Amino acid sequence: MPTRSNVSIDSLQRDRFFHMTRRDSLPQVLRGLESIARHESVRPIKVNAVAMRGFTEEEAIPFAEFARSTAFQVRFIEFMPLDADHAWEPDAVLTGDELRAIIHGVHPLEELPREPHSTARVFRFQDGSGEIGFVNPVSEPFCADCNRVRLTAEGKLRTCLFSLHETDMREPLRSGASDDELETVVRDAVWRKELKHHIGEAGFRQPPRTMSAIGG
Repeated sequence: MPTRSNVSIDSLQRDRFFHMTRRDSLPQVLRGLESIARHESVRPIKVNAVAMRGFTEEEAIPFAEFARSTAFQVRFIEFMPLDADHAWEPDAVLTGDELRAIIHGVHPLEELPREPHSTARVFRFQDGSGEIGFVNPVSEPFCADCNRVRLTAEGKLRTCLFSLHETDMREPLRSGASDDELETVVRDAVWRKELKHHIGEAGFRQPPRTMSAIGG
């Protein structure tokens, strides 16, 4: 059984959730969270919200109060150029610093020590009621100590969210490759892991896969 869980919710308001996802599923998602929370061995339970300028400012305090009143750790993730509509632009990014200032003005925060290779800066509420995190890949890149790789549903190994190239794991698996041979394929891919994502630099190219096609 998994020991941790991530769930994406960009708004706690039903109409705005529908606007973002094109599905009227917020009640269903919240019921799922409640079901997960009943399993005390599954911790932490993270609720991820993409932070977008002109939208998430209104969500900041409701999400903070959600984190304060539940067992869930809300994490705001800066809007990245992984959208299917290719509508991303730098001005659309609502930074973690800006969101934290909004929340700190109502519910004072203090930062917790960063775990090695963590993608998030995590803060506790000063009165002890819960935690909230900020994942800032655009305004505060953490590429220097990133150790993440991802495997897509089709068996493609990606060494960065913004990889333009993938390593096929499905074919070796289906061809009967040994564990040692598979380890070599993975090691070779990791040795080629990108130094950084290049967002905001001249010549940056958005990968052909969107976030929904990459997975966690």
